[in-house]
Amino acid sequence: MRLVDSHAHLDFGQFDADRTAVIDRARDAGLVAVLNVGTDLASSRAAVALAEQYDFIYAAVGVHPHDAKTVTPAVLDALRSLARHPKVVAIGEIGLDYYRDRSPRPVQRRAFADQLALASELTLPVVVHSRDAHDDVLTALKGWNGAGVFHSYAAGPGRLEEVLALGFYVGVSGPVTFPNAEALRAAARQAPPERLLVETDCPFLTPVPHRGQRNEPAYVQYVAQAIARARGEHIEMVAEATTRNACRLFGIESL
Repeated sequence: MRLVDSHAHLDFGQFDADRTAVIDRARDAGLVAVLNVGTDLASSRAAVALAEQYDFIYAAVGVHPHDAKTVTPAVLDALRSLARHPKVVAIGEIGLDYYRDRSPRPVQRRAFADQLALASELTLPVVVHSRDAHDDVLTALKGWNGAGVFHSYAAGPGRLEEVLALGFYVGVSGPVTFPNAEALRAAARQAPPERLLVETDCPFLTPVPHRGQRNEPAYVQYVAQAIARARGEHIEMVAEATTRNACRLFGIESL
């Protein structure tokens, strides 16, 4: 069974002590690709460096809305240069976060627009972070002509059609395994199989049965299992579909 973890942060400090072992466990669990996603300029550089070391790790480069206030013309130029690396397959993690508001909302919106423009310029898909900001994220994307994924989708089935109408994919992460996540399972059930991706967002959002521990790419299998149960399908079907979808969206050669 082949799987792709479409959103990981393996460069984060939580993995400094055993990063190689974590990556080995990902291979042993059947992962054929991991997308390591940048959150600022430094982590984007680290994501590219990690992708250079491992053939099955790819990188996305971008600035998370928490750090939107750091997005300057010089930072955009640096991201543009990084994004020309052959292992960079997306711009991200970009978007809006009105839950924590670590950057002012107008600044977040400007940084999001600037990075969407960069993705258009480079013809790359985007990895979108949307937390308590779905209306403004959708408004920004309706004026943008490109592809991408709503990372760790959390808007429930009620907003699913709007996301799908934009041509976007739906990234499902560890919370789909939580007992109280019926709305997320309903969204995973209703989404077309050709639009689903599985992800960990490690080291965060650890799925059951490891909830409370550090997350890692090998645990993406539990996300796929929960989706399969919600959809009444065999896990092999979910694994095959989500792997194919990740390859299509991110331009990864068929694995």
